[in-house]
Amino acid sequence: MAAPPPRGGRHAPLPIGPLTGPRTPLRRAFARACAGLNRGLDWLPVGRWLHRRIHRTLQFTELDLPLADGHAGLDGLRLAFVSDVHAGSFLDEHDLCRIFAQIAAAAPDLVLLGGDLINTRERELLLYRGPLRLLRPPLGTFAVPGNHDHFWGPDIGLWTAFLEDQGVAVLLNRGQRIERNGASLWLCGVDDLTEGRPDLARALAGRRQGEPAVLLSHHPDFFFEAAAVDVELTLAGHTHGGQVRLFGRAPIHHSRFGYEQGWFRENGCALYVGRGLGVTVLPIRIQAPPEIPVVTLRAGVTSASPGAPRVP
Repeated sequence: MAAPPPRGGRHAPLPIGPLTGPRTPLRRAFARACAGLNRGLDWLPVGRWLHRRIHRTLQFTELDLPLADGHAGLDGLRLAFVSDVHAGSFLDEHDLCRIFAQIAAAAPDLVLLGGDLINTRERELLLYRGPLRLLRPPLGTFAVPGNHDHFWGPDIGLWTAFLEDQGVAVLLNRGQRIERNGASLWLCGVDDLTEGRPDLARALAGRRQGEPAVLLSHHPDFFFEAAAVDVELTLAGHTHGGQVRLFGRAPIHHSRFGYEQGWFRENGCALYVGRGLGVTVLPIRIQAPPEIPVVTLRAGVTSASPGAPRVP
């Protein structure tokens, strides 16, 4: 049975902020200027040196998500969420291979790519050929696009075709049933909120009554819509955790609702916003280290609240 449409006909509000939101001509000009600066810095050896120092602080954040009774077959299912890689700028194929080998060593059942795989050039996608071959999750690798994947690629169809040729299933406003030990999970994804055309009704079409769902959305503000239709878990990125935080606060905001990093809860549903792997413009992160969240589903837990991070 397909999931019902959003209650009350609500639609996810458009995000706001100096670097996000609908692309007006002024915003597009600003984005291209930032990309020009980024490309110039790419040539400086100090940029790669700084970025590699950042990745010494890469965190694999172990998290638990309780599920209601009746989904015992999903207990222990591990989801690795990889977002905001921004390959090409300060990250080359060798760097990606090293990071993806670490992801494989974490032994997730599913690897979920949360968008912004490229930064400012479409050809940066070619850097993933070798790294993706290192991933062999038993239940598959899945992806949704981010705003950079749209903005710097003339056709998202080429982005989709490349990933699918590498064995990655692209969940562009669609879902797929994941079956394990007699239980099932509806894994789905939507297009980017600022540059694409997200359609949650299409993504949830085919979900059975009572079947737990995990939604991939590059932009966290789409949680507003997912929580309205009882999607148990939304995984999002986009914010980089602020990338640069001063006195615990990020001067640049990418979420209208303050979904900056970590767990959030609405209507009994959970959102986790990962800080992502890469950077944009400057090869620096301050108080926002790169992160790969690994979520373990816990079935038959009476508490409906997501667990605190488990650091191995």
